[in-house]
Amino acid sequence: MGFKFEKLKVWRTALELAFEVSNVIQEFPSHEKFVLGTQMQKAADSVVLNIAEGSTGQSSAEFKRFLNYSIRSALEVVTCLYLGEMRKIIKKEDFTNLYNKYNDLIKSIQALRNSLT
Repeated sequence: MGFKFEKLKVWRTALELAFEVSNVIQEFPSHEKFVLGTQMQKAADSVVLNIAEGSTGQSSAEFKRFLNYSIRSALEVVTCLYLGEMRKIIKKEDFTNLYNKYNDLIKSIQALRNSLT
């Protein structure tokens, strides 16, 4: 592992969650894969991408800014979960599982952000 972000637990967790989101989206009806599914996947991918991009910045302030973007994207995923559940295209167990994991991830990203000086 040669990049700084690869050592970060939040990055590894976000990467795993982006994969889990893609598995849930595969079960969407075709019309929702290209509407809600695309938006949800982009948001899930954005979480992990912003952690990686921010970790290579020149300052803690820059990294904090990208961690804030990651949190916002994670909240977007959570909102997509609600929309999917309301539209009856996300199973209750998938909703609960991903909701809880994103809740924990957001807390971890916030803790990392708050630890930076």
